[in-house]
Amino acid sequence: MDSYMKEFDAKIIKVNQNEVVLDKTLFYPEGGGQPHDTGKFIRSGEEFKVINVRKSGGDIIHVVDRVGLNVGDVVHGIIDWERRYKLMRMHTASHIISAVIHQQCGALITGNQLGLEESRIDFNLEYFDRNVIEACVEKANEIIAQGLQVKSYFLPREEALKIPSISKLASQRLPSTELLRIVEIPGVDIQADGGTHVKNTSEIGRIVVKKLENKGKNNRRIYFSLQK
Repeated sequence: MDSYMKEFDAKIIKVNQNEVVLDKTLFYPEGGGQPHDTGKFIRSGEEFKVINVRKSGGDIIHVVDRVGLNVGDVVHGIIDWERRYKLMRMHTASHIISAVIHQQCGALITGNQLGLEESRIDFNLEYFDRNVIEACVEKANEIIAQGLQVKSYFLPREEALKIPSISKLASQRLPSTELLRIVEIPGVDIQADGGTHVKNTSEIGRIVVKKLENKGKNNRRIYFSLQK
């Protein structure tokens, strides 16, 4: 999926009250710590707000603000770009922070949640040294300022699993699909990832640490925001 595509046309193939499945979609469903897209459908000039998007089995469920859509309807989908782009910047920033902390401290991710204004990442760090974390974030900002390309592509699962640190999750929860989508920032990070990202690190802005928390044994949490 091209994260920069904002509009598309599709046909409705399933309807359950105000829940709709399309034959194709650009809406990102909630998953992997990234919130869902929002936006709207337009059918013959009539507008339906898309307020939630989630996966269910093999379907992507679009929840709209009211009933009225029917199987066979053709809709024009429009993504809320401001929301999408904020999350793209946050997501790519989180990859860079995670890569630097993994490289410097050997830590893996135990949890994360992206937000529009503030995000958090949890790491399995044995020792909690604020100076070390802040130095890692400063290194991440230096990387961002280099204006590096962010690439995405697919690899066969067996080939992808041969890449060191292809997942920086402590639980190693990779999809069981034959093809894995890879997001790579050359020389910095390479991970299996299905979310939306910017094309160049210069789009991210500057990472600002908001708060550091000790969440128990070997679990440290970083809250951060972005400045343009």
